[in-house]
Amino acid sequence: MKICHTSDWHLGHRIHGQTRHEEHFQFLKWLITTLRQETVDVLLIAGDLFDTTTPNTRAQELYYRFLASASQHGCRHIVIIGGNHDSPAFLDAPKRLLAALQVHVIGAIGTDPEEEVLVLHAPDGQPELIVCATPFLRDRDIRLSEAAESMEEKSRKWIEGICGHYTRVLEIAMHKRRTLSTTLPLVVMGHLFASGGRVCDGDGVRELYVGTLAQIPAGIFPVDEVDYLALGHLHQAQQVGGQPNRRYSGTPLPMGFDEIGRQKSVSMITFQGRQPSIELREIPCFQELHRIQGDRTQILAEVTQRIAANSQAWLEIIHQGPGLIGDLRTRLLDLAASSNLKILRIRDHQSALTSFETDQELHLEELDEWMVFERCLEGHKIPEQERPGLRLAHREIVAALSGQEPD
Repeated sequence: MKICHTSDWHLGHRIHGQTRHEEHFQFLKWLITTLRQETVDVLLIAGDLFDTTTPNTRAQELYYRFLASASQHGCRHIVIIGGNHDSPAFLDAPKRLLAALQVHVIGAIGTDPEEEVLVLHAPDGQPELIVCATPFLRDRDIRLSEAAESMEEKSRKWIEGICGHYTRVLEIAMHKRRTLSTTLPLVVMGHLFASGGRVCDGDGVRELYVGTLAQIPAGIFPVDEVDYLALGHLHQAQQVGGQPNRRYSGTPLPMGFDEIGRQKSVSMITFQGRQPSIELREIPCFQELHRIQGDRTQILAEVTQRIAANSQAWLEIIHQGPGLIGDLRTRLLDLAASSNLKILRIRDHQSALTSFETDQELHLEELDEWMVFERCLEGHKIPEQERPGLRLAHREIVAALSGQEPD
């Protein structure tokens, strides 16, 4: 049996205002081909399918077309869990219809943890895999808020709630395995920040979530019981705790210019009994990103060379020369206007006031409340040590206005 593990597609994502629709289309086309060529039986998508809780129609079309095509091309089961960027209600709305295609969707937890334990069957009707499919656990899902709680108390109770929930789900799964067959592999899916996970500047994991999320100890997943741990949320592909069978698959596309040169992949897991063999399949680059740094002369020379070579790259340009950037921005945009290059960002490393991004033309409805708040923090140059408390207060205010508990 072969399994493919992917996550964090972020359909609908923009990079400095530039749509990624064509890149996502090419990635999903590549993934369909890979699933078919490698005769993958089960596809696991570990959350953050969409970039926002209100995905646009083009992102939705990509999602549903992919599910229909993957089901038609031999992938017998698809298991999807919701991430922190996803709307649980949106994901869950068509779940009964998608179940007819053997697409199992769990956007939010229900009242019974057993709903998160899936027993997948082979074509002959025999059970072949147990999957614990636990979506991103929001604060309101696992604990009750209390007045005058400190951030430390909230964090501690959240960790306890998450650990307790996974413990209950795993107990159900292990009982099912003892009942059905002790040789059945057990896979656990989650969308969380496991202790020891790596993030870096520019990898796209928003500080709103990662900066305030408590890290979950990987020890809650028993080594002798969990045969593969399929995680989403962190955007770098990586092992958890140095264990090859505990992985983040990472994003399929680079989320920003700081990820230039970082290879993206999906994980392929082949089970022989309960023993997994894990390989990575490298995802092609569908759109070149390039950063040009230097003084005025160096920048103009490299842009001119790329135009002559008919480059179709998307550029971030950082002026590092003496003095201010002056009319360099206008000259660069004029040069690029008659070429296949796209300049998405121009900035002076000495002054944020001279920066330019193409997303300055974005309408407010294209930004969510978290993105707007982050821009306010940046615009007002709020010290980094003050931001976690402000983010927490903002989350609670937004939740109160919407009649919900904060995430």
